[in-house]
Amino acid sequence: MEKAESTVASDMREHLRLLRERGVDPYPRTFDRTHLSSQLVDLFEELEGEEVTVAGRLMAVRGHGKAGFADLHDSDGRVQVYVRKDEVGDDAFELWKLVDVGDIVGVRGEVMKTRTGEVSVKARELTVLAKALLPLPEKWHGLKDQEQRYRQRYLDIVANADSREVFRKRSRILSVAREFLEERGFIEVETPVLQPVYGGAFARPFVTHHHSLGLDLYLRIADELYLKRLIVGGFERVFEIGKDFRNEGMDRTHSPEFTQLELYQAYADYNDMMALTEELVGRMADEICGGRVISWQGREFDLTPPWRRLRVADAVKGAIGVDAGSDLETLKAAALASGVELPEPLSRGRLIEEVLDSLVEPGLMEPTFLIDYPLEVSPLAKGTPDDPDTVERFEVFIAGLELGNSFSELNDPDEQRSRFEYQVEQREDGDAEAHGMDDDFLRALEHGMPPTGGLGIGLDRLVMLLTDRRNIRDVILFPPMRPEG
Repeated sequence: MEKAESTVASDMREHLRLLRERGVDPYPRTFDRTHLSSQLVDLFEELEGEEVTVAGRLMAVRGHGKAGFADLHDSDGRVQVYVRKDEVGDDAFELWKLVDVGDIVGVRGEVMKTRTGEVSVKARELTVLAKALLPLPEKWHGLKDQEQRYRQRYLDIVANADSREVFRKRSRILSVAREFLEERGFIEVETPVLQPVYGGAFARPFVTHHHSLGLDLYLRIADELYLKRLIVGGFERVFEIGKDFRNEGMDRTHSPEFTQLELYQAYADYNDMMALTEELVGRMADEICGGRVISWQGREFDLTPPWRRLRVADAVKGAIGVDAGSDLETLKAAALASGVELPEPLSRGRLIEEVLDSLVEPGLMEPTFLIDYPLEVSPLAKGTPDDPDTVERFEVFIAGLELGNSFSELNDPDEQRSRFEYQVEQREDGDAEAHGMDDDFLRALEHGMPPTGGLGIGLDRLVMLLTDRRNIRDVILFPPMRPEG
């Protein structure tokens, strides 16, 4: 029967005391490691019989008497350590008896293979590098409690190889995004996280206070308005990868703190952004999944261009059976009859958004651009040439996940001011997510912004898709959680 956690922790504390009693520093300042575990395997023919030093966390200890084996894990994998009393000497072997699973140790020794053919290090010298004082979770290799995994991500990474791999892939996805855009002449920039006026999306912000300036500031909900200022300034292709914050609900696809890629390209429109999206996501799939056909939650999706284009008006009519251009009462009756819960205050644009959210978007499984949105819910987008109430905007969906949002950017300063004024009226009527007035952004537009295409992609959801994860918290290292207790 396994020892209770408190008993194991007590034993580990006692081992710490005994180490210090022997004059051993259990937390030394540095260690000279020569090789990672993977290098011992890859370069075995070259290293066999050579002396190396390795370091990592002890994840298993086997054997009794005068010899034993241990599994040492580092950032690249696992290597077996073989310890014999007559090889390391009495003092080192006594030290070996005081190390526990979970301790971080260094080993100097000779590269060898055991009789079973496993690459190992025959220890000559042992060094305790960090004495653990709490045991790893029982059956560490099977840490399954989801809340514990999110709260104590360090244990999840220690215990679960698949979690480590998800976050390695996440890092690579961000690198691919940067490489892809830099190859196309984009430059990476940084814009303020604390903003005096929030905008660029419909969302409720987080509010903080700057004591020195004596004013309230907002955590940004989007990067858009600052990035477009840079287009005005002459940077024709810019992007930013950073955190955005929206003071909204949490579920399996929403986090109040999330990572967004936003980019803007002068002399482009939303058609160019569709092509860029197909290329960018396809490049990521090639790197992470080995090709354009990916698997997510047991279903395959082909990311080969061109992706489907579906007009919002056609999607709405298909969902509730009436034309999206019908009067508000007709739309309202059809939506209610279809089981859609309608927001207050209600407008045509908000109603259409609710129909899309409830009835259309969850069924957009194959890669799809949902295009041409109502103007009143898209105050930063340029109108379509044939319909003054519709704008050149798309949202992109794969597997029912909304991955991105794009506009042909509005660059008429007078029209933009009029749109903002309407949004301010909506806010005064009780719409807490309506856009505010940003006079400095309008001033920038008055200096002239070229025709521009903009795109925002939620990288957390894209990581979910490319790593076959259903919950956004599985791809965020430290997701927001309620305090324990």
